Amino acid sequence: MSGDDARSIAEKLTYLSGFGNEHSSEAIPGALPVGRNSPQRAPLGLYAEQLSGTAFTEPRAHNRRSWLYRIRPSAVHPPFARTDNGTLRTAPFNQTVPDPNRLRWDPLPEPAPGTDFLAGLWTLGGNGDVTQRTGMAVHLYHANASMERVFGNSDGELLIVPERGGLLLRTEFGLLHAEPGHVALIPRGVRFRVDLLDGTARGYVCENYGAPFRLPDLGPIGANGLANPRDFMAPVAAYEDVEGPVEVVNKFCGNLWAATYDHSPLDVVAWHGNHVPYVYDLRRFNVIGSISYDHPDPSIFTVLTSPSDTPGLAGIDFVVFAPRWLVGEDTFRPPYFHRNVMSEYMGLIEGAYDAKAEGFVPGGGSLHNMMSAHGPDLETFDKASSAELKPQKVDDGLAFMFETRWPVRLTPQAVRAEHLQQGYDEVWQGLERHFRPLH
Repeated sequence: MSGDDARSIAEKLTYLSGFGNEHSSEAIPGALPVGRNSPQRAPLGLYAEQLSGTAFTEPRAHNRRSWLYRIRPSAVHPPFARTDNGTLRTAPFNQTVPDPNRLRWDPLPEPAPGTDFLAGLWTLGGNGDVTQRTGMAVHLYHANASMERVFGNSDGELLIVPERGGLLLRTEFGLLHAEPGHVALIPRGVRFRVDLLDGTARGYVCENYGAPFRLPDLGPIGANGLANPRDFMAPVAAYEDVEGPVEVVNKFCGNLWAATYDHSPLDVVAWHGNHVPYVYDLRRFNVIGSISYDHPDPSIFTVLTSPSDTPGLAGIDFVVFAPRWLVGEDTFRPPYFHRNVMSEYMGLIEGAYDAKAEGFVPGGGSLHNMMSAHGPDLETFDKASSAELKPQKVDDGLAFMFETRWPVRLTPQAVRAEHLQQGYDEVWQGLERHFRPLH
């Protein structure tokens, strides 16, 4: 399908709204059973199949599962065989020594012709152990061809953050349209294909091996604020009734396996449940901050969180630095100098980041592992220290952060990458001594 045709489809999509809802949808009236999940004979000659994203007995508030009514059950496929992993890597990441240095990369170079989304996934690093369903990975992607094959990830969910080029995501549940400024989430095990809307695409992916992303608790904020549940959009049912060879790739325990089906697995005619893909517009994030002095910790910008077994200590927080007003009195307004027990990978979707005047560009990223000292560069510090403190709108950039409880260990390709910036430490050079003891 051409990019123009895919864009025409993408721009006409309708959605079901709400995060974590028990949605239901049918592409043909009457395809969804009423009053039971697995009738003796499912409507329209379909097969009933449950897809479980969590263990059956997890608490109801955290349980994720969906019932799918499909043309053929997922069990109808030939054996899978190992295929090349390309530049995709998976935890445990044990080929390099953990690095305490502050690191920064330029955007990925342009891909070779014919590179689709899957082939264009390039792993920077991560932590944990995929076989234990703990930890995460940071990937980037670059692509210049739409996918003809179908991909599913048994290892975790994929949070896709486009930076350049729109995407049409064709999933088992229906279609999603994601542009730069949006994020799309594909749950563990859900199969999908990516069409490019603009000929090329580039962005970031957080692979979450652990507990599924959920909205953070709001605590004293109260009932409203941050990412509003109603702004998360799930697809309506749409299916492919395609006979003929289709390559299906499965990521399992870090390796890619492929099989050639005699039909498309994106053949779900109806579904209901809460283990569903979705898309979210980051510009709808309801930013909350100080209206007196100082500014809160960046955790106040958390969009989604994957909790760990320790309350308040996330396996991953997905944080956005969205347009906002700064009004703090007698306050250094950019992000302050900081050392953190968490590890931070930061990327830039558009514009500039208010703590870095140069070198941090859209499509690039920085890694500040646990307890590495970081903060504003010299130019930003000098400007902010002498600025007139009138109300200021920060609206020329959109940045995000994958924050994780464990250090991010790099892949060898990230260590050797030509787009790894040299001399990143120099941005803090020139921050001179200003101390003047009182006499």
